[in-house]
Amino acid sequence: MKKAKKNISVLLFLFLGLLCSLDLIAQQESQYTQYIYNTMSINPAYTGGRGRLSMMALYRNQWVGLEGAPQTLNISGHSPLGSEARVGVGAEFSNDKIGPATTNVVAGNFSYVIPFANGFHWSFGVKAGVTNLDLDPNKLNIYDQNNLDLNVNDRMMPTLGIGTYFYGKKWYVGVSSPNLLETKHYDDVKVSTAKEKMHLYLISGFLIQISEEFALKPSTLIKAVQGSPLAADFSLNSIFYDRFSLGIAYRTSAAISAMTGFQINDYLMIGYAYDYTTSDLARYNNGSHEIFLRFELGENRSASYTRGSGPAF
Repeated sequence: MKKAKKNISVLLFLFLGLLCSLDLIAQQESQYTQYIYNTMSINPAYTGGRGRLSMMALYRNQWVGLEGAPQTLNISGHSPLGSEARVGVGAEFSNDKIGPATTNVVAGNFSYVIPFANGFHWSFGVKAGVTNLDLDPNKLNIYDQNNLDLNVNDRMMPTLGIGTYFYGKKWYVGVSSPNLLETKHYDDVKVSTAKEKMHLYLISGFLIQISEEFALKPSTLIKAVQGSPLAADFSLNSIFYDRFSLGIAYRTSAAISAMTGFQINDYLMIGYAYDYTTSDLARYNNGSHEIFLRFELGENRSASYTRGSGPAF
């Protein structure tokens, strides 16, 4: 066991070293208030983490009333493979609209789980796919037509992400970057260049079982990107009879949120969240809405409560 712990420490050091050695700049990726239900989009190491076939659709309408505000659609599916459920595979599609730009991402996910004693597990994951960026110049006020050819659209770029995920029966922590690759748009001119670079995510949470009917599940998501303040989401979900959930959340310098979810039966769950903007943008919008629907099939093959059971994990 001591040798295993030593190997874990070395691998974790190398993994974090790889992430931290990569250049970071400010560039906002899709954000979700109900990230605990959509973990695979943040960390590919969670692929197969529900212990059975899990399919999900999530729609987010951000800053309602503000013209050109972000709208996000995310559709995903993932499942463990084999009787020991050590391998997970999945796929996802996301559509982001913000102002004149539409971004579509199609990606496949793969994870592998290493079990240890006392219910401790360590999972690694990778994500690979393609991103398509489409810009509608008709939605822009272009003052100098010679600066930039904005009519060039449908730009295809590769996407590559990695993640690691540690979990026990009542806790989890993960580190990931959904996209490691730097992408430049319209870099053929010096007037303006749009860049996409790596984001670093740290997610964690644990279970507080108050009674058989009631539990608390606090969780945290920290996002790091160069040139922008460290951002954090703090959430607290109350779970009743493992069927109904009520929660609150706070996103630093951005929003406070209310969340609810209902496990309709063993296969179907629906959830909703509302964000009230706390920044200066509050004067220009009516908040944000987020809704998801999750459908699952098959028997739960996971050995860990945290990885495969409970509506918050």
